[in-house]
Formats: sequence, structure tokens, C-alpha cells
Amino acid sequence: MIVSLADLKQGQKGKIVSLITNNIPLKLLEMGCLPGNDVTLLHTAPFQCPMYLDVNGSHLAIRREVAREIEVEIQ
Repeated sequence: MIVSLADLKQGQKGKIVSLITNNIPLKLLEMGCLPGNDVTLLHTAPFQCPMYLDVNGSHLAIRREVAREIEVEIQ
């Protein structure tokens, strides 16, 4: 099932399928937020933003509005 990254629940894993827009910060792309890479939602901060992720072994935090622009296939 393909959903946005913002729809993952804590501990859920997925594979990045596509980036919906070109508004994804370059820093995220450099850290491996690319189609084909695995992603796990580790934790969300209070009020659900930011989201803390593990992307191919790199830990990063992203805003929920950016996460909505990334499609993942739940594994």
C-alpha cells in the first residue's frame, strides 16, 4: 500500500517510492531520502512535528509538511 511518509505510525517501515514535488530540501536528498531507500518512523515530537526517521541508517528529523510530499510503500 502506498501512502505519504506523514501517514506512517511509530515503528512502521516503508520504502520510498517517489517524491511528489521538487520542494524537498537538498539536504534530505543528500542524506538518502531518495526513491528505493528504506525508511522507519522512530518517533514524533509533541503535536506530531517534527518526525524522527531512520533512512538507510541515517537519523534525521523532518517537518510533517515535507513528509507529506514523500510517498512510501509500507512493508
